[in-house]
Amino acid sequence: MGSLWLYSVAVVGLLLCTSSGAHALGLAKSVNVSVRAKWEGTSLLLEAGELLAKERNDLYWRFLEQWLESDESAKIHTDKECVQHIEERGSSILGAPLSPLFRLSLSLRSASPRLVLYRQLASESLAVYNSVKKVEEKIPNEVVSDRWSIGKPPTASEGRCCWIDTGSEIFYDESEVFNWLQFSTESSVEEKPQPEVFEFDHIYPGSEYGDFTAILYGALGTPCFARLHSLLADASKHGFVKYIVRPVLSSGCEKDAEVCTRSGHGGPVNLGGYGIELALKNMEYKAIDDSEVKKGDNGEETRTEDLSQDVRGFIFSKLLDRKPELTGELLTFRDHLLSSGVADSMNVWELKDLGYQTTQRIIKASEPLKLMQEINQNFPNLVSSLSRMQINDTIKEEIMSNQRLLPAGKNLMAINGAILNIETIDLFSLIELVQGELSLASNILSLKIPEKFIRKFLLLPEASEQGAMRLDYRSDKHVHYLNNIEEDSRYKRWRSNLNELLMPVFPGQMRYVRKNLYHAVYVIDPATPKGMMAVEAFTMLYENNYPMRFGVILLSGNVLEKIVANGEDIISVESDGVSKDKNSETDLSLLIIRLFLFVKEEYGDKELALKFLSNLHAAWAGNFDGDEDVPVQRSHVVEAIMGILRHDQKASEGLKEQATAILDRFDSGSDYREVALDSTLFVYKLGLSNVYPALLMNGQVYGSSQVVHAAAQAMNEELPRLQEGVYYGAINLRTDILEKFLSEEGQPRYNPQIVAVPKEDRKYVGLAYPIAQKDPVLTRLQYLHHPGTEDNVKPVTHWLALDLNKKSGVRLLQQALQYLSDGSKKGRVGILHNLKASNILEPSLLIRVVMVVANTPSRRAKVVPFLQKLLTIKEVTDVLPDAQTEAETMKVVLTLAEEMGLKASSLEKAISSASAHSVLEKIEEEARFLSRLCGLKAGVEAVITNGRVFIQEHGNYFVKEDFSLLDNVEYEKRVKQVEELVDKVEWKDIESDDLTSEFLSTAIMGVSSAMSARTKSSESVRFELLKAEHSAIVNHIEESPIHVDAVIDPLSAIGQKLSPILVLLQEWMKPSMRICFNPMSSLADLPLKNFYRFVLPAKDSYTTDGNLTTGPYALFSNMPPSRTLTMNLDVPEPWLVEPVIAVHDLDNIVLEKLGDIRTMHAVYELEALVLTGHCFEKESKEPPRGLQLLLGTKEQPHMVDTIVMANLGYWQLKAAPGVWTLELAPGRSTEIYTLGGKNEGTDEGPTSKRIIISDFRGLPVRLEVVKKKGMENEKILDVERDEDKKSKRKKFEKNKFMKWASSWVGVGKGAKRIGSDGGKVIREGETINIFSVASGHLYERFLKIMMLSVMKNTNRPVKFWFIKNYLSPQFKGVIPHMAREYGFEYDLVTYKWPSWLHKQTEKQRIIWAYKILFLDVLFPLSLKKVIFVDADQIVRADMAELYDMDMDGKPLAYTPFCDNNKEMDGFRFWNQGFWKDHLRGKPYHISALYVVDLVKFRQSAAGDNLRVFYESLSKDPNSLSNLDQDLPNYAQHQVPIFSLPQQWLWCESWCGNATKSQAKTIDLCNNPMTKEPKLEGARRIVAEWPQLDQEARDFTARVQQVAPEMEPQPLSSVHVEEVLKFEEQDVARTKKDGSVSGSSVDKESAAEL
Repeated sequence: MGSLWLYSVAVVGLLLCTSSGAHALGLAKSVNVSVRAKWEGTSLLLEAGELLAKERNDLYWRFLEQWLESDESAKIHTDKECVQHIEERGSSILGAPLSPLFRLSLSLRSASPRLVLYRQLASESLAVYNSVKKVEEKIPNEVVSDRWSIGKPPTASEGRCCWIDTGSEIFYDESEVFNWLQFSTESSVEEKPQPEVFEFDHIYPGSEYGDFTAILYGALGTPCFARLHSLLADASKHGFVKYIVRPVLSSGCEKDAEVCTRSGHGGPVNLGGYGIELALKNMEYKAIDDSEVKKGDNGEETRTEDLSQDVRGFIFSKLLDRKPELTGELLTFRDHLLSSGVADSMNVWELKDLGYQTTQRIIKASEPLKLMQEINQNFPNLVSSLSRMQINDTIKEEIMSNQRLLPAGKNLMAINGAILNIETIDLFSLIELVQGELSLASNILSLKIPEKFIRKFLLLPEASEQGAMRLDYRSDKHVHYLNNIEEDSRYKRWRSNLNELLMPVFPGQMRYVRKNLYHAVYVIDPATPKGMMAVEAFTMLYENNYPMRFGVILLSGNVLEKIVANGEDIISVESDGVSKDKNSETDLSLLIIRLFLFVKEEYGDKELALKFLSNLHAAWAGNFDGDEDVPVQRSHVVEAIMGILRHDQKASEGLKEQATAILDRFDSGSDYREVALDSTLFVYKLGLSNVYPALLMNGQVYGSSQVVHAAAQAMNEELPRLQEGVYYGAINLRTDILEKFLSEEGQPRYNPQIVAVPKEDRKYVGLAYPIAQKDPVLTRLQYLHHPGTEDNVKPVTHWLALDLNKKSGVRLLQQALQYLSDGSKKGRVGILHNLKASNILEPSLLIRVVMVVANTPSRRAKVVPFLQKLLTIKEVTDVLPDAQTEAETMKVVLTLAEEMGLKASSLEKAISSASAHSVLEKIEEEARFLSRLCGLKAGVEAVITNGRVFIQEHGNYFVKEDFSLLDNVEYEKRVKQVEELVDKVEWKDIESDDLTSEFLSTAIMGVSSAMSARTKSSESVRFELLKAEHSAIVNHIEESPIHVDAVIDPLSAIGQKLSPILVLLQEWMKPSMRICFNPMSSLADLPLKNFYRFVLPAKDSYTTDGNLTTGPYALFSNMPPSRTLTMNLDVPEPWLVEPVIAVHDLDNIVLEKLGDIRTMHAVYELEALVLTGHCFEKESKEPPRGLQLLLGTKEQPHMVDTIVMANLGYWQLKAAPGVWTLELAPGRSTEIYTLGGKNEGTDEGPTSKRIIISDFRGLPVRLEVVKKKGMENEKILDVERDEDKKSKRKKFEKNKFMKWASSWVGVGKGAKRIGSDGGKVIREGETINIFSVASGHLYERFLKIMMLSVMKNTNRPVKFWFIKNYLSPQFKGVIPHMAREYGFEYDLVTYKWPSWLHKQTEKQRIIWAYKILFLDVLFPLSLKKVIFVDADQIVRADMAELYDMDMDGKPLAYTPFCDNNKEMDGFRFWNQGFWKDHLRGKPYHISALYVVDLVKFRQSAAGDNLRVFYESLSKDPNSLSNLDQDLPNYAQHQVPIFSLPQQWLWCESWCGNATKSQAKTIDLCNNPMTKEPKLEGARRIVAEWPQLDQEARDFTARVQQVAPEMEPQPLSSVHVEEVLKFEEQDVARTKKDGSVSGSSVDKESAAEL
């Protein structure tokens, strides 16, 4: 019976298929898509080493040593065995938690870019030292070889596969290395240059301090590597060399390498971690090439389908098991069911509950995540089935209940509580995040914390970075307020109603409330230019009645310098004679402070004191003649005092004499000196020594770069805090705002190193691993405490990295001891010596005493007072290496020890028993520990607080108050929650006697440091509030360290991307999951009109003989054969990809045209990894608009360039894995700016920055630039006056950068212009630059015709610019030949859509956007003008006329729409409604042809303005219907447009036939009335179009006849010559016998384009 039923099913299926009118087996078509890297494959063995090194450097060396010691690799013969062996080795080293991630990363080839980077360094190493360099032949007319030809392994010279680079020479043989080592031990480091060492380098453990650097280039698994590694490892153990390995397998060395070293090397690298979309295309206007489809897809036929999924109620895997003899019929029936069910529209009532129906279908499945992936990735095939499901009301009600808490359709995802940016998240970043969480879990587990508590630590939220620190500056003595809003009569008209703060106002409007809400206190040196500018700022605000209470804290910079030099010793400052010599100019600041105090006290009028400062500013400003660096002079002070006297006496006679007398009295007397000195000391104690002038807004600190302009901004930033307080009743009229804020949040000291460094610039190191491994340094380290608190838990631990041979080291230790002595309850201090032991013959007495006393476990309470006293003994801190002196000093030390309660005899014995050698060994061990852990060089002093590293440099050494500040800040932000959780831990396998305060303090230190070292979003969502009983997937695994929370709309584009990621996490990581569904409740249209695949590697991707396959790919099975599909890629943000193999039109895929071919293949290539960043001026925080940047390598310093946008200071450059140099372009950029850093703002300041690209992720680079002295008011892009334009442009041409850039642009990807000797047109004059974009074979066909029409109508040189992203491989293969034939140049440009700019989803709208949004950054900076011409346009005039046209100083020139075809009046939307009002009489222009004056465009920030308009308009789906046209027309009031004469663009739809004869260009624009297909319109409208079309197709056919297998890249000049030779032979044959080489039909068939 069952067999009969099955047979019936098959018969019905066959009948259905037959009745459809199509060939049964032809219905099911598939699409196979892959993305490969641009570089050759890299060794999987070497990749494994890099993955381990990413976790920790020592793991790399363990893996390397184990591989060398084992002989198992010799028994391996296949790739499969290799990978399994590599995975076993790596997993055993990493441990269980990280093992799955290691396997996944290896299959994704995540470390391949790092090996490409090593290839670059290896090639540069050989290039530098090879005596004979290879001179590459440069063939004319060929692209200068592939600037982007990356990742080629270096070629082994004479079979030598390994070499050692020492910086001055390279060695291949052991004998050479022996000789070098012997010579090196006898010479100094300074004699030879050392190779550059990078942060990513693998430094052999223990060799960090080697005198000489030796870099081994070679591959593990080659004979030479083992020999040279053994040699260098032995040498490094003796301290001779710093030994580094850079793994590289050179070309030609594969034959000698092990099988596992060869595995993965060479050949293409197929990538995973991206999405592919096949979207159902809107075919309102037919735009498909009618050429016969080329039968050339030789890809492997592939059918890999999941037959276990339900298809219209049938499970075909079971049917096939039961009736294998009916396989063909059953699969045909399945294909029919799938293809016949495709839908892109449905009735409204069918859509109503579609989201709920989908959710119900998913949660009822046995594997819900896989079913969700199946549904949202094949939705058009399955929607009909889903819409017929019966709804479960319980599910619907729970979803609706959850949607009261969040919007319907909202998607969210978090891992261990950290919210992910699901708009931009990519698989590689996700793996990085998960690896960080697993590493953290492993580290916490190593600290003996029970496994069940691990996830609680991982779920702790990241410390919020919001809310600046407030500095408690309250002082009646030193803070001088100049007004009081609550009391002064000038504010009596203001209302005292705090509810005013809650009332809405217009942007920029202030709220005038009679209460001191904003306390703006300026910290200034009144004798400096910056101080005077600050006075000007707050005086202006005061006079304009800003609702702020203004105050000043005055200081003397000279006094402050002396205080910094002498500590807080104010007596020493006095003894320096400050302010005693009236002729001294250095004490003018102190004199002004004293006079200010005099005026305030003498006249009792705070407004008069303010007037004194404003008088001083007026006197100074009236004399600096535009030079703002002129300091305040004594004469200015006299004028300021005269102003006060004039105001007081109401007279003007004898004022100068009176003022001079007052100054003389102050010079000879001491009036107010003590208060003035104390005021400067007060500034020092506040920690503002390096920050002034500063603004303190209610205690929040705004530094010197912001002080002039920050008040209004600070007021706006403070407003929400005040509004919140008023709203909740915490602030009322009786509240003293300053008292409240500073008592609740104020800190007694400000240190920008501690509180003002952005998170991305802080350095954290994890301490859990060395603690767990019981590192000898930490085992013997004893901590110092506040006396009497040694048994208390201390959550904050400070390690001091000291060099006690320096005064700075002694002083830092003194300050730390003072901090402990003053009563620290939270902190403890550990001392680590960081000096190079080999540089000293014998350790000083101080070092030995400190080392013994600090690490003595007994009498701990006496240690801190003893060390404090010890460091005050000059003989101890300044001891000379003299035996007699040291003996006497030793007696002093022992006497002190006895006095302080320490046993002198025990101390003497401990010191004498510690030999100099043993002490030096410990010092060396501690220095190596600090180098390995923190990257500190010997002699560098630092404070490491719970893993956060603070380098101590001149002028930035911590004082005792800084340690207290560190306690408070670090404890509150990141340690407190860890301590609270450690207190709740139920410890296991630990004896109660071992649970000491020391153990718990160390555990807190280890956990908090490990958690801080990870990067995690501080944003969080309370997912637990959502109900998850009926409408969620819940899989709770308590022991899993990873927990995933998600809210997903399964029928959304984001849901398509998230579902495969969730499946991947489930399969590889086995996480705990809680996934709530949140579908849209009412749909007006189908939510998904595409098929989607996320490409991931298979777990078992090998051939039958055990070799690796080509890698992951996307397979779209059973696609609808008759529907038009368009392919789009969803790749990680940094990826720039392009198609390189695609026989068929990827923009218009119609699978039924494949004929008998079942699978269409397409291959994309990762062309580049985009380097992006944001650039700001250090002082103003404004983007340096127009700043020019260059990017290059050591061998090619200038490869690409760009400018910095005003939009967020964004910039973008095309790059690849490697070591790069980013620099300011020579010329205007380097004249005005330097990068931030040493000597910034001077001619010696940095102008370049090293950039490392070593993975598939793109991390934005933050650039800070500083204006040079004297250039503060200069701008890069000053708008030129018309009369100066020509002269300035000539000067601009001479610019060094422009010379380079012009030559670079001149090397177009095409032929050089051919003279008359070649039988071609002689082209002379300025090059006409024409820009266009095309997608799909039809528009590429149009593009060729447009190019021909341009070339046939001008004698000027022409260069075409095409957007590379959308061109087919065929077009890119033909265009070099066409350029040679017709004598033009061309170049391919591209720009990655910025992540911050609102994205378009439809390909057509993306292309429109590229036409207008990136014009300022798309082209090289030397290009001055470009004409955009639509691909479907035919040119009938000389474009030189348009190119040379005067645009009246406007950046853009467009042609207005015609208005003479009255039939189209109903479609002219710009003549009515919104557009009519907005245009205000200006014309609405057509975007098919326009001219861009790039110089004016960049100068006027037109691109920035257009992007601002776009961002604000594009989020409304009803805006910018014709994006490329609507945007410039909407913005023309701000971005002016020059209207071209009407004849420059004729279009039948709008212009009518009356003016056709005058047309200089004809555009084949769509007709909204007739919707005529493009090709039909072209043949009917343009008489010359068929002839041009035939010429282009004939030429393409000839090229293909020579090279039938089209190259994906531009073809070589040799191929061009073959084509030309073929053409000449063809012409000769035609002349001889009148025959034609093949029929026109044959040519048309051969020429797909």
